[in-house]
Amino acid sequence: MTNYTLSHWGLYEVAPAGDAGPALVPFRDDPDPSPIGLHALDPELTRLRVRRPAIRESWLRGGPGAVPERRGRDAFVEVSWGEALDFVAGDIDRVRRQFGNRSIFAGSYGWSSAGRFHHAQSQVHRFMNAAGGYVRHVDSYSLGAANVILPHVVAGMDDMMASHTSWDVMARHTELFVTFGGVPVKNAQMNAGGVGHHGVAKGLAAMRDAGVRFVNIGPVRDNLGAAGTDAEWIACRPNTDTAVMLALGYVLIAEALHDRKFLARCCVGFEQFETYLTGAADGVAKTPEWAEAISDVPAATIISLARRMAASRTLLNVSWSMQRASHGEQPFWAVISLAAMLGQIGLPGGGFGVGYGAANLVGSSHARVKGPTLSQLRAGIPDFIPVARIADMLLQPGAPFTYNGQSYVYPDIRLVYWAGGNPFHHHQDLNRLRRAWQKPETIVVNEQYWTATAKHADIVLPATTTLERDDIGSATLEAYFVAMKRAIPPAGEARDDYDIFAALSARLGCAATFTENLDTMGWLRRLYAECRQINQGRGIDLPDFDDFWRAGIVDLTSHDRPATMLADFAADPQSHPLGTPSGRIEIHSDRVAGFALPDCPGHAVWREPAEWLGSETAKRFPLHLLTDQPARRLHSQLDASPHSLAGKIAGREPIYLNPADAAARGISQDQIVEIFNDRGRCLAAAILTDDIMPGVARLSTGAWYDPDPDTGLDRHGNPNVLTLDAPASSLSQGCSAQTCLVEIAAWRGELPRLGAFDMPVFVGR
Repeated sequence: MTNYTLSHWGLYEVAPAGDAGPALVPFRDDPDPSPIGLHALDPELTRLRVRRPAIRESWLRGGPGAVPERRGRDAFVEVSWGEALDFVAGDIDRVRRQFGNRSIFAGSYGWSSAGRFHHAQSQVHRFMNAAGGYVRHVDSYSLGAANVILPHVVAGMDDMMASHTSWDVMARHTELFVTFGGVPVKNAQMNAGGVGHHGVAKGLAAMRDAGVRFVNIGPVRDNLGAAGTDAEWIACRPNTDTAVMLALGYVLIAEALHDRKFLARCCVGFEQFETYLTGAADGVAKTPEWAEAISDVPAATIISLARRMAASRTLLNVSWSMQRASHGEQPFWAVISLAAMLGQIGLPGGGFGVGYGAANLVGSSHARVKGPTLSQLRAGIPDFIPVARIADMLLQPGAPFTYNGQSYVYPDIRLVYWAGGNPFHHHQDLNRLRRAWQKPETIVVNEQYWTATAKHADIVLPATTTLERDDIGSATLEAYFVAMKRAIPPAGEARDDYDIFAALSARLGCAATFTENLDTMGWLRRLYAECRQINQGRGIDLPDFDDFWRAGIVDLTSHDRPATMLADFAADPQSHPLGTPSGRIEIHSDRVAGFALPDCPGHAVWREPAEWLGSETAKRFPLHLLTDQPARRLHSQLDASPHSLAGKIAGREPIYLNPADAAARGISQDQIVEIFNDRGRCLAAAILTDDIMPGVARLSTGAWYDPDPDTGLDRHGNPNVLTLDAPASSLSQGCSAQTCLVEIAAWRGELPRLGAFDMPVFVGR
């Protein structure tokens, strides 16, 4: 009988144990398996495991709040589980008694587990709610701006992702595919919850073979070439795509190429948007010449593209990276408005997409199956922050902030409990985060590896990996339920997050609420039975639990169906209204306009980013830094694996530069360089390529944070020492990582030793 495991990178078969233990092989039916997950059992990763509970030496000696500036530099003392759990439970109780539960932040953000029960975010939030409540986060770093703006315009992002027009429909019907920011196949190696069939490369190849023409607009050429699409590349300055979209709309109006019947039947607010495009509202017509001055895209190119779009069955796509920027709401709102002007929304192969290539599920034809979900219980307190505002919260307790048109106040956090994720990977301006990280009195993490987050904690509890526990795997628009049976024993004294929180809840008097007197297998049976009943009501029959667990996998590909996004709405808006206030696409939103926010008015607009190549800042820092998803790992996960290390040069992350920019700085191929701005500095290795437009550099995220203890220089190539920790806007408070100017110089000094994968120092009592 074959055993399986599901990971963010794919579905793998667990080969029988040999002399070196079990190994992972790709799932036999995956047409394009990712190699990333094959390395999850490598010794290089095993060496970095947290094996015993450990407490930062200064905290152990001095108690909560002791010498917080030593976080990240202190030695650790390994202790017994009983002692560690007593410390953690005691300090949670201290904080909730002295300051209240709104002084506890349960930070869990990241792709911590593909299993549905052992999902760390669900576990820590359930535990904290059982213990009286906590401050939570909303939205994501990936989609902070989109999550807030899209419900006002068309629909929520979760519904959007699960209803995109499928690849097979585009291969049959799309004539012109125009994408702002490409379709990065490397990103689509992943899916939250796991991947069964990798379908993006296959989908693009089918479109290519059917004769679809591709246009890729953005500063990078090679994010649409993996499937051999031979796309036309229109180089465009970063953060200026909205200006190009607006100019395309201007041409449609000027040449009467827009679909007024669709706009009147399916949309509201076009009249206000039209006056903005023509300049009647503000005296500035959004002409192709106007957009050329901002974006460097030739006016003639914009005019020609607008005409081609109107003459073809056209699908417009915008990458998630577009909204991880200053005014990140605008390109998403603008691309939907532009697609509405073409009038092809709801037609097979036409309309728009918001993230083809961002994750494997976008464009899938698999059925939307309900997977197991562990309840996080009722929230004990209402306080929250937008996820990317954690440093603001820690540094500015009591300060006001706005979110989605409402006003709030940052709480005063005394204790942080983190389980799942790595803030010293995904947050921006890590030097600022390190200062903020000194504010709480206690930081507790459940961790599998000695990451920078673990090294910056006070109490570290060793957690198991997916392969060390029993679970159920399933994911949105993926066609498999997977029985994820334990493949290897836990490393050292590592425990499941569930067992850790069960032990803590017993000490805090809320065990019955948290566990409901069930062990892991009892929960798996319950959660499976619940989702089995829901799916049965949707016409999808799952076997009973024992048969499922015995078989190891359930294949639901027989339920695959072609999909056209918003087809029912476009055919009959009255019978199939959207969830917007008007029930239609809101090109102008009275609700958003009513918020009276200067940086996000009632329709899509061009606003200058905080930093861009047309700003004064560019005179000091003349290169725009893009920070994309790496090809050899997911975010920072498995960075120490041989697969990830093979992509580095002299142990450093590669940074991609146009040869003209490199020559102007005396930089040669593979040379170590320093990237810097007023926020920070890091080292990387230069790769010269014409696939990057001049004035732009690209450094992937995920290199484990490795600051020199004396200078703060990141020695490994983590771009988040450079990125901007400022909200996309006062509407969403989303992250703006893609708004970042830097300078680059050849590194002339002695190359510093790497310490990212060093274990911490351990000392005795």
